[in-house]
Amino acid sequence: MNQETSAQVKAAVQVVVAIGETIKELGSIPSGHLYAQLMGRMSLDTYNKIIGVLVKTGAVKEEGYLLTWVGK
Repeated sequence: MNQETSAQVKAAVQVVVAIGETIKELGSIPSGHLYAQLMGRMSLDTYNKIIGVLVKTGAVKEEGYLLTWVGK
């Protein structure tokens, strides 16, 4: 992996962690409310992928449109 790719991966991981920490701090938040705060910084597709990662790792539970921190 070259330095540019490595930096991109590191940046992506940092974004996922930051969003996870935000959900953790709040306890739960409607997904639309969280995206509304981020929409100027990322696409809806990117946001959905990040939430998917958090759900698949078991850190966040998604019921309806409510994101809830469950930890990990």
